[in-house]
Parts: sequence; C-alpha cells; structure tokens
Amino acid sequence: MLPINPSSILYATLSGGIGLLFVIYLVQYVMNKDPGDETIQELSGAIQEGAMAFLKREYRVVFIFIAAVFAVLIFATNIHSAIAFLVGAITSVSAGYVGMKIATAANGRTTQAATRGFNEALRVAFPGGAVMGMYVVSIGLFSLSLVYYIMTKLPGGDVFSAVGLISGFSMGASLVALFARVAGGIYTKAADVGADLVGKVEKGIPEDDPRNPAVIADLVGDNVGDVAGMGADLYESYVGAIVSALVIAVATGLSGPDSFKKIMFALGLASMGIIVSIIGTFFVRTSETDGDPGGALRRGTFISAGLAIIGAFFLSKYYYGELSVFWAALFGLLSGMVIGRTAERYTSGKAIEDLAETCRTGAATNIISGFALSMRSTVVPLVFIAISTLVAFYTAGVYGIAIAALGMLSTAGMTVSVDAYGPISDNAGGIAEMAQMPPHVREVTDSLDAAGNTTAAIAKGFAIGSAALTALALFFAYVHAVQLDIIDLLSAKVVAGLFVGAMVPYVFASSVMDAVGRAAFEVVGEVRRQFAEIPGLMEGTGKADYAQCVDITTAAALREMVGPGLVSVLIPVFVGIFFGPETLGGVLAGSLVVGVPLAIQLANAGGAWDNAKKYIEAGNLGGKGTPIHAAAVTGDTVGDPFKDTAGPALNILIKLMTVVALVFAPVILHLNALIGLF
Repeated sequence: MLPINPSSILYATLSGGIGLLFVIYLVQYVMNKDPGDETIQELSGAIQEGAMAFLKREYRVVFIFIAAVFAVLIFATNIHSAIAFLVGAITSVSAGYVGMKIATAANGRTTQAATRGFNEALRVAFPGGAVMGMYVVSIGLFSLSLVYYIMTKLPGGDVFSAVGLISGFSMGASLVALFARVAGGIYTKAADVGADLVGKVEKGIPEDDPRNPAVIADLVGDNVGDVAGMGADLYESYVGAIVSALVIAVATGLSGPDSFKKIMFALGLASMGIIVSIIGTFFVRTSETDGDPGGALRRGTFISAGLAIIGAFFLSKYYYGELSVFWAALFGLLSGMVIGRTAERYTSGKAIEDLAETCRTGAATNIISGFALSMRSTVVPLVFIAISTLVAFYTAGVYGIAIAALGMLSTAGMTVSVDAYGPISDNAGGIAEMAQMPPHVREVTDSLDAAGNTTAAIAKGFAIGSAALTALALFFAYVHAVQLDIIDLLSAKVVAGLFVGAMVPYVFASSVMDAVGRAAFEVVGEVRRQFAEIPGLMEGTGKADYAQCVDITTAAALREMVGPGLVSVLIPVFVGIFFGPETLGGVLAGSLVVGVPLAIQLANAGGAWDNAKKYIEAGNLGGKGTPIHAAAVTGDTVGDPFKDTAGPALNILIKLMTVVALVFAPVILHLNALIGLF
C-alpha cells in the first residue's frame, strides 16, 4: 500500500510552480514582440485601459461579497474553511487580472505581426492566450495543493481531515467566477448588440468602424467576457474537479492508505495535465503556405490530449496496478472532446450554411431554424456525458465520476489557451480596421478570428461537459456530507425539490438575458445620440466619444451582476435550512439535469447564428448591406446573450449551488434539526 506521507502533496505544488515559471516565460515572450506604430499602440492602449478599468470596478464590488461570505464562514463553519475560501477567491481574481492584462497587450502586437504573415501573427496571439490558459491551471493546482498541505499540518490535522477544510477553496473560486462570467457577459454583449444594431443595421458601416461610438466598448467586451470570464469559468471547474475528487476519495476510501492513494492519483492526474499542456503549446504553429490556424490549434489540442491519455495510463498502473481509474479518466477526456467536436459541427460548415439560407426569408425563419438546430445539438453531448458517468461509476465507483471530470479538465491549460487566443485575434482585426491598415492585414486577423470562433465553441463544450461531471461529483460529496443513503424519487420532498431546481436555471438565464437587453438599450440610445448630435461623425470628420459607451456598459454590468450572484448562494442555504437536506438534494439534481442541456442549447444557438452572419459577411448570399445580412445580424444579436452570457454562466451556477450546499452542509444539518424541534 502507498505510505501516507503528507509531503507527497508538494509534488503537485511543484508541478503548479513549473507551470507558473512557463507563464513568466510566455509573458516575456509576448511583451518582447513589436507593439506596432503609434496608432496601433494608442488603440491597443485604449482597449487595455477600458478593460482594466472595468476589472478594477468589478473587483471592488466582488471583494465586498468575498468579505461578507468570509465573515459568515468564520462563524458558520470555521476559520480554516474561511481562509481556504479566501485563497480560492483571490487566486480566481488574479487569474482574470493576469490573463486580461497580457491579452490586451498582445492584441496590438498581433496586428503588427500580421503584417508579416499568418505564422508570425499566430505566434503572438496564441502565446498571449496561453498566458491565461497556463496561469489558470498552474495557480489553481499550486495554491490548492499548498493550502491542502498547510491544513494537514494544523494541530490534530491530517491528510483526511484537511480535505473537509478545502471545500471552501472551490466555493471561493466559483463565487468569483460567477460574477466574472455574468458581469463580463453582460458587458460584452450589451456593447456588441449596441454596436451591431446601430452600426451595421442602421448605418451600414463595418463592425469595427472607428465612427461607431460603441466600437471600443465592443473590443473591451471581448476581453472581459471571453478572457477574464472564460478563464474564471474554467478555473473554478478545474479546482472544483480536484476538490470533488479529494472529498470523494476520503468518503469512499476503504482504509487510510486506500483514501490516500485516491488523493495522490487525482493530484498526479492534475500535475501531469500541466506538463502535457506545456508540451502541446509548442506544436501550435503554421507554415506561411498553408495559413491554417485552426489546424494548428487542433494539433496542439490533440497532442496534449494524447499525452494526457498516456500519462493517465501509467499513473493508473503505478498507483493501482490495473486500469480501473484509467478508463474513468479516458472516457472523461474523450467525452470532452466529443462535446467540443459536436459544438464545432453545429456552429460551422454545412450547418451554418443551411442556417444562413433561412435568412432569405427574414429574421424569423433564421431564429426558428437556429433554435431548432440548438435543440438537436444537445443529444450527442448528453449521451456521452451519460456514457462517461456509467463507465466511470462501474469501473471506479463514485470516485470514478470525479476522475472523469478531472480527466476532461486535465488539458484545461491548452483548452483555455486556445479559447483566450480568440479575443486577441478579434481585437487585432478591430485595431487593423480602425488603424486603416492594408487589406491583407485584416485577412490574416480574420483568418485567426474565424479559427478562434470555432475553438471558442469547443472550449464552451469542455466547460459545459466538465460542469456536468464536476457538479455530479460534488453532488455525491454533498449526499455523503449530509448523511443521506439515497435520494428517493418517490419522496414528495425530493420531487418538490426537483421541480424547484429545474426552475432555477430558467430564472437565472432569464435574469441575465434581461440584463443584457436593458444594458444594450442604453448603449443603442447613446450611439444613436452621438450620430445625431456630433457634427461630421458619419462623414468621418467628427470624433466619437468612446468613453461614454464604455462607462454605460461597465455601470450596467456591475449593477446587474448582483442579483444572479445572490440567487446561486442563497437558494441552497435557504432550502437546506427550512426544507431539509433531502429537499435540497432534489433541488441540486433538478438544476443539474435541466441546467446542462439548457447551457448546451444556448451556447450552440448563439454560435450558429453568429457564424451564419459571418458566412454572409464573407460575401455569400449577397454579402453585407442586404436584407439577408440584416436578418442574419438580428439572429446574431438574439444569440449574443445566449452564447456569451446566459449559457456559460449556467455552468458556474450548477457547480456553485452544489459546492455551497457542500460547504454549508454542517450548518444545514444543525439548523434544520433546531427548526424541526418547533
């Protein structure tokens, strides 16, 4: 049997440290690239200034919530869980800050590199995104394993009791991620919808035309939504998967050594994932003759995944002498790739060409067809999630489900890198257009951006799939924590909870989409006002007031993010205390079963409408400025809050509700027993 040695945990800390050193290398690599001429630097600086100003204002609000929850945890649980929560929250904040700082510095450098060809531009944009990707997994594993190790050294502590204290770490990461996703999503889509409806549809000007007052806000939004938001999303999924594996390892271990073996396998799988993601980044490159950034990104992703499979095989043989947990990790990883590939299939190629054709008869048929397509797109992901759950359970029990989630996220460093590369390329194209650079520069950046749109759909698939498996693993951990043997579907309390839980994702999605609509309404009004009141703006002799639109979207995003954040924290605690842990189990199960397909549907509907619009803008079906294009733009604006606000935020909602229930399980049991006395 594996000897119980707490110092072994520090091997995971070392792997995280290696990842952080690689991040430092990437930062230096990107910052040493040519930042371009004065115009490029000015535009890039304006985007960075707006993005960082938004983050600072967002974090001021978020830190109030962090402080409040920290204080509650001290009194409701214990100081150690509260500290773990605080570290999880702060490291999640740091992930958004570091990733966006470098992404907004890489955009202008990518524009300048695009003057020298595809490969040069890719070799700036991808490392810029890899800063976020590698920082997310490296700081996650480094800080979580270090906190875990320190907890084992507390008086009376050991590797098993410490696991119960680090659940708060996952809760801190999830809380910050929800605010980042909701606020970033509201910001980016309000700016995008406002810029499109007035600029493209009403004025007939290009997307990134400098005459559009919302253009800087739109470019800023790409970063706060798809860099900071996505990074925080995958960060909390990553640490949530690790925490769930550790909690279940202790809960299901047959003995102390057996539990420790499960703990070390989970940490080893995460450690190995960092190394293979680093290796994969070196394979993302193209030749100047093929100019296929999508192929380069897929090559890096597949190489990382292949190495992860090999690593999981040898880890399983080393710790277990056989392959039970390997099959769980393998099917988790394969499930993530299938979900991502399915998202790609429904948001590119023949699917979006057929969807674009429906725009011939107007926006209504486009929206109907896109909605139907998104419903079909849920089938394969849900089937593979179900298969992965069964394989994982029958090969390694409940612990296997947590390992399947961790296997899916073992290459999260590469997944987030590929996703964060997209906004950098999009920004680079916007800067090229605003700086009126030669057409071939925009062709290069558009090629990078098109690949980024597809990879973003794949990353969303990974996020949704990992959310399902991680939330399921955390659900089992909650059931164990509240000492329930079964969740009885014949119990009226459970059925009532299921219906309430099923309602929560719809209410949540409705509230964030309404928020986008209200914020976009303000942006549209401001853009129309500037076109009407600023002399010569449409003719190009006047100058738009970009700061006003940035301020409107920032204020709206911060104002609107509070409600959804409170809902996700208060519902589990309220239901658990007043209706009991069994009813809360029903709520968690209902929100999981409904939230996952709804998130897939929203993400793929938005992606399909977006790419159908881009297909037409490429010159097909009459191209820009036609009624067909106007119908596609309408579909795209409907889909914007689907794919970039409500859909991604649902991933976090279902995990945050479950981890809140897990952290507050002792409080729920105690207060429910007291209330039951009366």
